[in-house]
Amino acid sequence: MSPRTEQKPATGALYTPAERARRDATVWTSVQGVLAPLQFLVFAISLVLVLRYLVSSAGYEAATWSILLKTAILYTIMITGAIWEKVVFGQYLFAPAFFWEDVVSFGVIALHTIYVYAVLTGALSPVEQMLLALAAYAIYVVNAGQFLWKLRVARLQGTVVA
Repeated sequence: MSPRTEQKPATGALYTPAERARRDATVWTSVQGVLAPLQFLVFAISLVLVLRYLVSSAGYEAATWSILLKTAILYTIMITGAIWEKVVFGQYLFAPAFFWEDVVSFGVIALHTIYVYAVLTGALSPVEQMLLALAAYAIYVVNAGQFLWKLRVARLQGTVVA
């Protein structure tokens, strides 16, 4: 049976036994387990730098580089996460178990990409760039919360997600 045709248990479990086995066997689970906290650490540092700039007008370059680093990690985690979904669920994105997380992730990516465009083209002032970054960060926090919730659900269902 292919990953896409496996039936979910009637209990509403996040993973079928086969999906759980693929999740536990793939290196991409560990990759996500490393990238997610790294991204959060970069986010936290960057948030401080962005707020510092907005309050004092100091440190634009540091804030900008931190946002660009956060964006690079975001792109990396999205690509590796798509590979993870393909291995576990048989499709690159929008697997039913993570559909809404992927939808919100695309919003996060869109805002970060608009930020990069604004920096490269000067389409927004520095303050507008930082406000855009804050909007992207707010949606990122929602998205991170979605994934933490799924991690909790998986653990409550007797599984361990790396």
